[in-house]
Amino acid sequence: MKKNVLSIVAILAFAFSNAQETKFGVKGGVNLVTLTGDIKHTSSKAGFHVGGFAEFKISDKFSIQPEVLYSTQGTKEKGQSSFSELELNYKLAYINLPILAKYYVAEKFSLEAGPQIGFLVSAKGEYTVAGDSEEVDIKNDFESIDFGIDFGAAYDFTENISAELRYNLGLANLAKDADDYKIRNSVFSLSVGYKF
Repeated sequence: MKKNVLSIVAILAFAFSNAQETKFGVKGGVNLVTLTGDIKHTSSKAGFHVGGFAEFKISDKFSIQPEVLYSTQGTKEKGQSSFSELELNYKLAYINLPILAKYYVAEKFSLEAGPQIGFLVSAKGEYTVAGDSEEVDIKNDFESIDFGIDFGAAYDFTENISAELRYNLGLANLAKDADDYKIRNSVFSLSVGYKF
């Protein structure tokens, strides 16, 4: 974990010291989320993200974009209790800190990739059996820190307005104290941003 933090600090220091131009902005959009790994019978569900970013232009073709995002994630899982079908809705919320390297393949179109660290803010499990629902806190069942890799593409419609399509591949095992049971985040996101 310390190595990841030191790497992020080094990337940001490089971006600050070499930036030709810096722009700040806000962004928000929708998520299509699920959990993968040993968890079974899951289905994707919708979430959202909102936050801010800075773009440090290193050259005409290359920039570094750190972000701070509040993101709702999770999945839906179906199972069978002794007398009825059971559905569990995992409601996870993270503060995500992606740092993306952006390469402009055309004047307004860029490809992006980079690491992301996520800090778990809340985790709720909504159980539904025979039409009755109950929500419980399941935060203690999940690791408080997530790590993954982001891949995506962005298009600048104007100097200020852009859109991004991104996939976050979770690499960290989210299941706390369970080495033999692995679950990971998987998030597709579509967002609109405004640069100041």
